[in-house]
Amino acid sequence: MVAEVKIWNPIEVAEQARKDYPSQIFASHLTIDPSLSFPLMKPLIIKLCKDIFKAWSNLDDSFFHVEKISGGITNLLLKVSVKEENCIDDTIAIRLYGPNTEYIIDRHRELQAVKYLSAAGFGAKWLGIFGNGMVQSFINAHTLIPSDIRDPKLAAKVAKELRRFHHVDIPGSKEPQLWNDIWKFFEKASVLEFEESKMHKTYETISFREVHDEIVELKGLSDRLNSPVIFSHNDLLSANIMINDEDKIYFIDYEYASYNYRGFDIANHFAEYAGFECDYNLYPNMNEQFHFFRHYIQPDRPHEVSEKDLETFYVETNTYVLASHLFWALWGLIQAKMSAIDFDYLSYFFLRYNEYKRQKEKCFSQAQSYLSGFKNE
Repeated sequence: MVAEVKIWNPIEVAEQARKDYPSQIFASHLTIDPSLSFPLMKPLIIKLCKDIFKAWSNLDDSFFHVEKISGGITNLLLKVSVKEENCIDDTIAIRLYGPNTEYIIDRHRELQAVKYLSAAGFGAKWLGIFGNGMVQSFINAHTLIPSDIRDPKLAAKVAKELRRFHHVDIPGSKEPQLWNDIWKFFEKASVLEFEESKMHKTYETISFREVHDEIVELKGLSDRLNSPVIFSHNDLLSANIMINDEDKIYFIDYEYASYNYRGFDIANHFAEYAGFECDYNLYPNMNEQFHFFRHYIQPDRPHEVSEKDLETFYVETNTYVLASHLFWALWGLIQAKMSAIDFDYLSYFFLRYNEYKRQKEKCFSQAQSYLSGFKNE
């Protein structure tokens, strides 16, 4: 079955790309229903490949090997190898967007990020686009897991790459999107209805007046920190970091990427040390954070970073981690209603929101003390 809903007009996107992207982008009007079983999806993926890449159009289906790389909590990633007589001629990756994901993800904003980040040498090379997904080069590397990003050697590599990422110039508005996105999530999350009575009763225990007031209070405090606005990944969990055999780091998946606050992007990464289980005992301690900051601030001379800079980063990051908890808590509520993926999004809301409340007093006190000292200098 072919899905009816297109996220964009792929032909128009490909034509526009020719004006501001160094390589030709191929396009197909086809869409693939992400809810299909893999055996039913496989021939449609082959058909899509033949439609996008005309050089493959006359190949027999037996030349194509399709496998599922991962089924994340928003997308399906597929690897397609074109094999002829056991020799791999080419390998690509197909990212198939999950149903209703455009309700919470600005796909056009993501596309803008992919276009320029790919041209700047980040992640996979953008090759093609279709009705509800895109085609990219295949990165021959393995995905990290939460315990990997705690490793000091890898943490230093991630910090250096994140600094480089933050220096990319993406055309368009340079306004930070954090609070716009949080308020959009809040508006959608606060008016949901669940058909399952148990879920709805749990949902009704949430005080959205309280959540509203927390957002207002946190924004007021974090604005006073004047965290620099940079181009931010906004979702740098371990599953979005890859490393190859030569120890080269890749950042992938730019679904939430936008201009944003430096403190938020780093804090969001630190929060992901806890994994989807949200074991915040794994959140990096001060020494682990300082190690990361040193390699972010001065990659070539990390031990020359001043104590003042470390303090600034520490306060900034541990204030914005509260925003990370609010952002993903509200995201979880929307996903609980919209997503067909088997994941307990409703419980995820409470894991993130309860951690926000648990850390709030300490983080607020720390930020206010820092701001008071800064004012008195």
